[in-house]
Amino acid sequence: VLDTSIVNVALDRISSALAAPVEGLQWVLSGYTLCFAALLLTGGWLGDRWSAKNVYLIGLGVFTFSSMLCGIAMNLPSLVAARAAQGVGAALLVPCSLKLIDHANPDPADRARAIGLWAVFGAIAMAAGPLIGGGIIDLLGWRSIFFVNAPIGIAGIAMTWRVSDQARSTARQSFDIAGQGTAIIGLVSTIGVLIEGQRAGWTSPSILIGMGMIPAAWAMFLIVEARQSFPMLPLQLFRNLVFSGCVYVSAASAFIFYGLLFILSLSFQQTRHYTPLCTGLALLPMTIMIALGSLTSASVARVLGARRSM
Repeated sequence: VLDTSIVNVALDRISSALAAPVEGLQWVLSGYTLCFAALLLTGGWLGDRWSAKNVYLIGLGVFTFSSMLCGIAMNLPSLVAARAAQGVGAALLVPCSLKLIDHANPDPADRARAIGLWAVFGAIAMAAGPLIGGGIIDLLGWRSIFFVNAPIGIAGIAMTWRVSDQARSTARQSFDIAGQGTAIIGLVSTIGVLIEGQRAGWTSPSILIGMGMIPAAWAMFLIVEARQSFPMLPLQLFRNLVFSGCVYVSAASAFIFYGLLFILSLSFQQTRHYTPLCTGLALLPMTIMIALGSLTSASVARVLGARRSM
């Protein structure tokens, strides 16, 4: 989460250093989040098959190594590729971190507190990212925000070695390769059309082909998941109105927030000519409310109830 928010503040410096247009900067961010989103459920499946600890360590190692590749990238394509590799690492480690928390806290009350802390630190990272990133970029340049992941990643790997391993799942569930493939095609075509449509022209052949692929890929994904014995995304979950409502609200808030963070970061630096540190300070009134909301949400929910709080 810190890596997602911290890079926004570096976009103007990356644009100047690598001669990257706005579309290129969108790929710097989306290369990471696209792989993260596309492979997230697969990361959870691999954690069941190979043990959460093993997959978490692999994911953290991939994330740390690819962060170094981001820091030494000499052009835009190599930076986007390294960001995509970071997304792969994140997709492996995030679901497995929750599996490890679940394994380490068999008591439901302890587990709830642990997951609450997990979420709170994510919110703090979101709030601190632009400010920390702005300060580091002003002092050491934009590449430093990627190099700083190395000691954090190495420390995380050393700490994880001490965690007791989680047994692999005894259920021999087959990998949903058709679901994973159609999800990747759907996500890549959707994001690709949205990013490249303005530059290439909305009536250009490549964009029109992409537009045709979007509904076809997502329709095939739904058909595949409905017929799979062990689907990557069990569609029956959405019959639960609480689940569906929470997913919708989470998606809407993330859609708005991450898009706003991208636009505001560029606006502050390219239009108002703020330094990265001033940009981080300018974003602080917005991002700090996320951390405060996460810290107080449990208390508010106890008083008002989850539904009214939401």
